[in-house]
Amino acid sequence: MKKLIPIVLVLAILLIAANLVFFTVDETEQVIVVQFGDPVKVVTEPGLNFKIPFIQNTRYFETRVLEYDAEPKEIYTADEKNLKVDNFARWRIVDPLLFYQSAGTMNAAQSQLDDIVYSEVRAELGEYTLDEIISPERQEIMKNVTQQSNEDSESLGIEIVDVRIKRADLPESNAQSVYERMESKRKEEANKYRAEGEEKAKNIRSQAEKEKKIILAEANKKARTLRGEGDARALEIYAESYNQDKEFYQFTKTLETYRKTMKEKTTLLLAPNSDLLKYFNNIDVETK
Repeated sequence: MKKLIPIVLVLAILLIAANLVFFTVDETEQVIVVQFGDPVKVVTEPGLNFKIPFIQNTRYFETRVLEYDAEPKEIYTADEKNLKVDNFARWRIVDPLLFYQSAGTMNAAQSQLDDIVYSEVRAELGEYTLDEIISPERQEIMKNVTQQSNEDSESLGIEIVDVRIKRADLPESNAQSVYERMESKRKEEANKYRAEGEEKAKNIRSQAEKEKKIILAEANKKARTLRGEGDARALEIYAESYNQDKEFYQFTKTLETYRKTMKEKTTLLLAPNSDLLKYFNNIDVETK
Protein backbone atom coordinates (compact mmCIF):
# COMPACT_ATOMS: atom_id res chain seq x y z
CA MET A 1 0.00 0.00 0.00
CA LYS A 2 2.88 2.37 0.89
CA LYS A 3 4.49 1.64 -2.51
CA LEU A 4 1.32 2.78 -4.34
CA ILE A 5 1.25 6.22 -2.72
CA PRO A 6 4.34 7.56 -4.56
CA ILE A 7 3.00 6.20 -7.84
CA VAL A 8 -0.34 7.93 -7.32
CA LEU A 9 1.42 11.18 -6.46
CA VAL A 10 3.57 10.98 -9.57
CA LEU A 11 0.52 10.32 -11.75
CA ALA A 12 -1.33 13.25 -10.18
CA ILE A 13 1.64 15.55 -10.79
CA LEU A 14 1.87 14.38 -14.40
CA LEU A 15 -1.86 14.94 -14.90
CA ILE A 16 -1.64 18.46 -13.51
CA ALA A 17 1.39 19.17 -15.68
CA ALA A 18 -0.44 17.83 -18.73
CA ASN A 19 -3.38 20.14 -18.03
CA LEU A 20 -0.99 23.06 -17.79
CA VAL A 21 0.77 22.19 -21.05
CA PHE A 22 -1.96 20.72 -23.23
CA PHE A 23 -5.56 21.68 -23.99
CA THR A 24 -8.24 20.10 -26.16
CA VAL A 25 -10.61 21.74 -28.61
CA ASP A 26 -14.02 20.20 -29.23
CA GLU A 27 -15.74 20.39 -32.66
CA THR A 28 -18.29 22.79 -31.16
CA GLU A 29 -15.59 25.13 -29.82
CA GLN A 30 -12.96 27.60 -30.97
CA VAL A 31 -10.13 28.74 -28.72
CA ILE A 32 -7.94 31.82 -28.40
CA VAL A 33 -4.60 31.41 -26.64
CA VAL A 34 -3.83 34.51 -24.60
CA GLN A 35 -0.38 35.50 -23.33
CA PHE A 36 -0.28 38.25 -20.71
CA GLY A 37 -3.72 39.39 -21.90
CA ASP A 38 -2.82 39.53 -25.60
CA PRO A 39 -4.11 36.92 -28.07
CA VAL A 40 -1.27 34.97 -29.69
CA LYS A 41 -3.03 32.07 -31.40
CA VAL A 42 -6.51 31.11 -32.66
CA VAL A 43 -7.45 27.42 -32.78
CA THR A 44 -10.56 26.52 -34.76
CA GLU A 45 -9.78 22.87 -35.59
CA PRO A 46 -10.71 20.19 -33.02
CA GLY A 47 -7.91 18.23 -31.40
CA LEU A 48 -5.07 18.36 -28.83
CA ASN A 49 -2.98 21.54 -28.67
CA PHE A 50 0.03 22.88 -26.75
CA LYS A 51 0.41 26.03 -24.61
CA ILE A 52 3.13 27.46 -22.41
CA PRO A 53 2.21 26.78 -18.79
CA PHE A 54 1.74 29.70 -16.38
CA ILE A 55 2.27 32.17 -19.25
CA GLN A 56 -0.50 31.35 -21.69
CA ASN A 57 -4.22 30.90 -20.98
CA THR A 58 -7.15 29.81 -23.15
CA ARG A 59 -10.49 31.45 -23.93
CA TYR A 60 -13.20 29.14 -25.27
CA PHE A 61 -16.01 30.32 -27.57
CA GLU A 62 -18.92 28.44 -29.15
CA THR A 63 -19.06 27.68 -32.88
CA ARG A 64 -22.75 26.70 -32.68
CA VAL A 65 -25.66 29.03 -33.32
CA LEU A 66 -26.62 30.84 -30.12
CA GLU A 67 -29.91 32.44 -29.17
CA TYR A 68 -30.36 35.89 -27.72
CA ASP A 69 -33.74 36.73 -26.19
CA ALA A 70 -34.32 40.46 -25.70
CA GLU A 71 -36.56 42.07 -23.14
CA PRO A 72 -39.85 43.44 -24.57
CA LYS A 73 -39.49 47.09 -25.58
CA GLU A 74 -41.80 49.74 -26.99
CA ILE A 75 -41.64 51.09 -30.51
CA TYR A 76 -43.81 53.47 -32.57
CA THR A 77 -45.26 52.43 -35.91
CA ALA A 78 -45.68 54.62 -38.97
CA ASP A 79 -49.33 55.22 -38.06
CA GLU A 80 -48.24 56.43 -34.59
CA LYS A 81 -49.26 53.31 -32.70
CA ASN A 82 -47.38 52.37 -29.54
CA LEU A 83 -46.35 48.71 -29.83
CA LYS A 84 -44.60 46.53 -27.26
CA VAL A 85 -42.33 44.13 -29.17
CA ASP A 86 -40.72 40.97 -27.81
CA ASN A 87 -38.06 39.74 -30.24
CA PHE A 88 -35.19 37.27 -30.28
CA ALA A 89 -32.10 36.76 -32.44
CA ARG A 90 -30.03 33.72 -33.46
CA TRP A 91 -26.33 34.40 -33.93
CA ARG A 92 -22.88 32.81 -33.98
CA ILE A 93 -19.24 33.82 -33.61
CA VAL A 94 -17.54 33.70 -37.01
CA ASP A 95 -14.32 35.54 -36.10
CA PRO A 96 -13.20 34.57 -32.56
CA LEU A 97 -10.21 36.91 -32.57
CA LEU A 98 -12.27 39.94 -33.57
CA PHE A 99 -14.95 38.88 -31.10
CA TYR A 100 -12.40 38.68 -28.27
CA GLN A 101 -10.88 42.05 -29.17
CA SER A 102 -14.21 43.90 -29.57
CA ALA A 103 -16.52 42.22 -27.06
CA GLY A 104 -14.33 40.03 -24.90
CA THR A 105 -17.09 38.16 -23.07
CA MET A 106 -20.49 36.71 -23.91
CA ASN A 107 -22.29 39.11 -21.58
CA ALA A 108 -20.64 42.12 -23.22
CA ALA A 109 -21.46 40.73 -26.68
CA GLN A 110 -25.13 40.21 -25.83
CA SER A 111 -25.34 43.74 -24.45
CA GLN A 112 -24.04 45.12 -27.74
CA LEU A 113 -26.34 42.80 -29.68
CA ASP A 114 -29.26 44.17 -27.69
CA ASP A 115 -28.44 47.70 -28.81
CA ILE A 116 -27.89 46.70 -32.46
CA VAL A 117 -31.00 44.53 -32.86
CA TYR A 118 -33.35 46.84 -30.98
CA SER A 119 -32.10 49.81 -32.98
CA GLU A 120 -32.79 48.03 -36.27
CA VAL A 121 -36.16 46.66 -35.14
CA ARG A 122 -37.26 50.11 -34.01
CA ALA A 123 -36.03 51.79 -37.22
CA GLU A 124 -37.53 49.18 -39.57
CA LEU A 125 -40.91 48.77 -37.88
CA GLY A 126 -41.20 52.54 -37.63
CA GLU A 127 -41.49 52.60 -41.43
CA TYR A 128 -44.62 50.44 -41.46
CA THR A 129 -48.17 50.66 -40.14
CA LEU A 130 -49.58 48.33 -37.51
CA ASP A 131 -51.64 46.46 -40.12
CA GLU A 132 -48.54 45.82 -42.20
CA ILE A 133 -46.54 44.62 -39.19
CA ILE A 134 -49.14 42.00 -38.21
CA SER A 135 -49.72 40.94 -41.82
CA PRO A 136 -47.70 38.31 -43.78
CA GLU A 137 -45.55 41.25 -44.91
CA ARG A 138 -43.86 40.97 -41.50
CA GLN A 139 -41.61 38.20 -42.88
CA GLU A 140 -40.06 40.59 -45.39
CA ILE A 141 -39.74 43.27 -42.71
CA MET A 142 -37.84 40.94 -40.38
CA LYS A 143 -35.66 39.79 -43.26
CA ASN A 144 -34.56 43.40 -43.71
CA VAL A 145 -33.96 43.70 -39.96
CA THR A 146 -31.79 40.56 -40.01
CA GLN A 147 -29.74 41.79 -42.96
CA GLN A 148 -29.11 45.23 -41.48
CA SER A 149 -28.35 43.84 -38.00
CA ASN A 150 -25.86 41.41 -39.53
CA GLU A 151 -24.07 44.26 -41.29
CA ASP A 152 -23.92 46.27 -38.06
CA SER A 153 -22.50 43.34 -36.06
CA GLU A 154 -19.66 42.45 -38.46
CA SER A 155 -17.29 44.60 -36.42
CA LEU A 156 -17.91 42.28 -33.45
CA GLY A 157 -16.95 39.13 -35.35
CA ILE A 158 -20.58 38.03 -35.15
CA GLU A 159 -23.03 36.82 -37.80
CA ILE A 160 -26.74 37.45 -37.19
CA VAL A 161 -28.53 34.40 -38.58
CA ASP A 162 -32.11 35.45 -37.91
CA VAL A 163 -34.19 38.04 -36.07
CA ARG A 164 -37.80 37.27 -35.24
CA ILE A 165 -40.69 38.81 -33.34
CA LYS A 166 -42.14 36.47 -30.73
CA ARG A 167 -44.92 38.79 -29.70
CA ALA A 168 -46.19 42.28 -30.40
CA ASP A 169 -48.74 43.72 -27.98
CA LEU A 170 -50.68 46.94 -27.90
CA PRO A 171 -50.91 48.89 -24.64
CA GLU A 172 -54.23 48.23 -22.94
CA SER A 173 -55.12 51.93 -23.14
CA ASN A 174 -55.60 51.89 -26.91
CA ALA A 175 -55.83 48.19 -27.75
CA GLN A 176 -59.64 48.13 -27.87
CA SER A 177 -59.91 51.14 -30.17
CA VAL A 178 -57.31 49.66 -32.52
CA TYR A 179 -59.11 46.30 -32.60
CA GLU A 180 -62.40 48.04 -33.39
CA ARG A 181 -60.78 50.02 -36.18
CA MET A 182 -59.20 46.87 -37.59
CA GLU A 183 -62.54 45.06 -37.42
CA SER A 184 -64.25 47.94 -39.21
CA LYS A 185 -61.60 47.93 -41.92
CA ARG A 186 -61.93 44.17 -42.39
CA LYS A 187 -65.71 44.50 -42.75
CA GLU A 188 -65.23 47.29 -45.28
CA GLU A 189 -62.86 45.09 -47.29
CA ALA A 190 -65.30 42.16 -47.04
CA ASN A 191 -68.17 44.30 -48.35
CA LYS A 192 -65.96 45.49 -51.19
CA TYR A 193 -65.08 41.90 -52.15
CA ARG A 194 -68.76 40.89 -51.97
CA ALA A 195 -69.77 43.77 -54.24
CA GLU A 196 -67.02 42.86 -56.71
CA GLY A 197 -68.13 39.23 -56.57
CA GLU A 198 -71.77 40.11 -57.21
CA GLU A 199 -70.77 42.33 -60.14
CA LYS A 200 -68.70 39.53 -61.65
CA ALA A 201 -71.53 37.05 -61.06
CA LYS A 202 -73.97 39.43 -62.79
CA ASN A 203 -71.64 39.74 -65.79
CA ILE A 204 -71.22 35.96 -65.96
CA ARG A 205 -75.00 35.40 -65.84
CA SER A 206 -75.54 38.07 -68.50
CA GLN A 207 -72.93 36.49 -70.75
CA ALA A 208 -74.41 33.04 -70.18
CA GLU A 209 -77.92 34.30 -71.04
CA LYS A 210 -76.58 35.93 -74.20
CA GLU A 211 -74.84 32.73 -75.26
CA LYS A 212 -78.01 30.77 -74.47
CA LYS A 213 -80.08 33.01 -76.79
CA ILE A 214 -77.47 32.68 -79.55
CA ILE A 215 -77.42 28.88 -79.23
CA LEU A 216 -81.25 28.66 -79.25
CA ALA A 217 -81.47 30.99 -82.24
CA GLU A 218 -78.93 28.91 -84.17
CA ALA A 219 -80.75 25.70 -83.16
CA ASN A 220 -84.14 27.07 -84.31
CA LYS A 221 -82.59 28.26 -87.55
CA LYS A 222 -81.07 24.87 -88.15
CA ALA A 223 -84.38 23.18 -87.28
CA ARG A 224 -86.27 25.37 -89.74
CA THR A 225 -83.69 24.58 -92.39
CA LEU A 226 -83.99 20.85 -91.76
CA ARG A 227 -87.81 21.02 -91.82
CA GLY A 228 -87.69 22.96 -95.07
CA GLU A 229 -85.33 20.41 -96.57
CA GLY A 230 -87.59 17.61 -95.34
CA ASP A 231 -90.72 19.23 -96.81
CA ALA A 232 -88.92 19.81 -100.09
CA ARG A 233 -87.80 16.20 -100.19
CA ALA A 234 -91.34 15.05 -99.40
CA LEU A 235 -92.69 17.15 -102.27
CA GLU A 236 -90.09 15.62 -104.58
CA ILE A 237 -91.16 12.15 -103.52
CA TYR A 238 -94.84 13.03 -104.04
CA ALA A 239 -94.05 14.50 -107.45
CA GLU A 240 -92.06 11.43 -108.49
CA SER A 241 -94.89 9.18 -107.35
CA TYR A 242 -97.47 11.26 -109.18
CA ASN A 243 -95.48 11.27 -112.41
CA GLN A 244 -94.99 7.49 -112.35
CA ASP A 245 -98.76 6.66 -112.14
CA LYS A 246 -101.09 9.60 -111.81
CA GLU A 247 -104.25 7.52 -111.58
CA PHE A 248 -102.87 5.23 -108.87
CA TYR A 249 -101.52 8.22 -107.00
CA GLN A 250 -104.94 9.91 -107.05
CA PHE A 251 -106.56 6.66 -105.98
CA THR A 252 -104.27 6.20 -102.96
CA LYS A 253 -104.65 9.82 -101.93
CA THR A 254 -108.46 9.46 -102.18
CA LEU A 255 -108.36 6.33 -100.02
CA GLU A 256 -106.24 8.18 -97.51
CA THR A 257 -108.85 10.95 -97.48
CA TYR A 258 -111.61 8.38 -96.93
CA ARG A 259 -109.71 6.92 -94.00
CA LYS A 260 -109.22 10.34 -92.37
CA THR A 261 -112.72 11.72 -92.95
CA MET A 262 -115.06 8.75 -92.86
CA LYS A 263 -114.87 7.67 -89.27
CA GLU A 264 -117.38 5.43 -87.52
CA LYS A 265 -120.89 6.93 -87.40
CA THR A 266 -119.94 9.73 -89.79
CA THR A 267 -122.57 11.21 -92.10
CA LEU A 268 -121.57 13.13 -95.23
CA LEU A 269 -123.88 14.99 -97.57
CA LEU A 270 -122.24 15.17 -101.00
CA ALA A 271 -123.40 15.84 -104.55
CA PRO A 272 -123.49 12.77 -106.78
CA ASN A 273 -120.87 14.24 -109.09
CA SER A 274 -118.46 15.06 -106.23
CA ASP A 275 -114.81 14.18 -106.89
CA LEU A 276 -114.76 12.44 -103.55
CA LEU A 277 -117.31 9.91 -104.80
CA LYS A 278 -115.89 9.32 -108.25
CA TYR A 279 -114.50 5.92 -107.30
CA PHE A 280 -117.94 4.91 -106.04
CA ASN A 281 -119.81 5.89 -109.23
CA ASN A 282 -118.78 2.76 -111.14
CA ILE A 283 -119.53 0.38 -108.29
CA ASP A 284 -122.72 -1.71 -108.74
CA VAL A 285 -124.58 -1.82 -105.53
CA GLU A 286 -126.77 -4.88 -105.20
CA THR A 287 -130.06 -4.01 -103.64
CA LYS A 288 -132.45 -6.44 -102.12
